[in-house]
Amino acid sequence: MNKLPNQWQLQEAKNKLSQLVKNADKGVPQYITVHGKNTAVILSTKEYEKLKRPASKLSSVLLMPVLEEEEDELFERNEDTGRDIDL
Repeated sequence: MNKLPNQWQLQEAKNKLSQLVKNADKGVPQYITVHGKNTAVILSTKEYEKLKRPASKLSSVLLMPVLEEEEDELFERNEDTGRDIDL
């Protein structure tokens, strides 16, 4: 596995935490690896706030227009009542 400039082994990350934080603050996510696998990421507060913000407000979703006619066909009720059988 090739080590990227923003990828740190856990022990190295502990020793250079201030460098990781400075890099993350510049907008470059810092990956921490354990046994060669990405395990954690250090992000800037700005990037983290973007991630935890809802994609859209509930009010805007509720105010969306009704589905177009073609899409409404997906939800039409089947008028078939089955078949008649003799008992």
